[in-house]
Amino acid sequence: MPSTVVYDRTKTVVKRHVAPGKAVPLHPEAVAFAGSYGFDIDVLAAYRPQGKGRVERQVDIVRDHVLAGRVFGSLAELDAAFRAWVPIRHRQVHRTHGEVIAVRAALDRAALMPLPDQPYRVVERHLRRVGKDCLVSCDGSLYSVPARCVRAGQQVEVRVAQDEISVHRLEPADDSESLLAVHDRAETKGSWVIDDAHWDGLPVGRTRSVTTTEPVEPRPEDAVTAESTALDALLSRTAAARIPVGRRPLADYDLAAGLPVPGVN
Repeated sequence: MPSTVVYDRTKTVVKRHVAPGKAVPLHPEAVAFAGSYGFDIDVLAAYRPQGKGRVERQVDIVRDHVLAGRVFGSLAELDAAFRAWVPIRHRQVHRTHGEVIAVRAALDRAALMPLPDQPYRVVERHLRRVGKDCLVSCDGSLYSVPARCVRAGQQVEVRVAQDEISVHRLEPADDSESLLAVHDRAETKGSWVIDDAHWDGLPVGRTRSVTTTEPVEPRPEDAVTAESTALDALLSRTAAARIPVGRRPLADYDLAAGLPVPGVN
């Protein structure tokens, strides 16, 4: 791995273009990639192709020296022709630095840093919502998450790698605490990738009680008694409700007011 890699302002590395003289904002994924391999990112200045060296010239050299005027019946024949030409190219003197290509290549190779033990893991990140059946949709397939750890409609982050998919909570936490589930990536769209243990906690549809007898409807007088009992309990909470009050029939009030009362002369 070289100590520095020059990029031609590609948008996978540069988030946006800025005025000359200002710091170039780099894409976070490109910074993480460079940090994993231990090299620095050098962004080429705009409209300055001289900074790239003669890397594109190699395309013309291979086309003119290997491919021109020849027909290949398979990739194996093409590879064989290229391998036969490489020693010829290595014996030539490079026009830019004036050194034999094989000698300069050996010096460059010796100056390279070793690669890390683990390759960089490229992961796509998407936001998804959990369904009522604790399934999350991604790339046309469904993946299960633990029913007891999520709720229907909850938003989660799905991280898609080359061979697996992981589902994480959105709450701020490290990866070990936010991880909900890990699945092998589905090979075909429309697949259901399910861990049976994730179903634990889902309603099974057998929660309603049943009976072979007719239900007994409450009688009206029972309802009145229940209502009066509730009213008494509510009124007894206040101090005024505990004061003794005399009770008399409504006819006494009619007599006091001089009104005729049936059955009374």
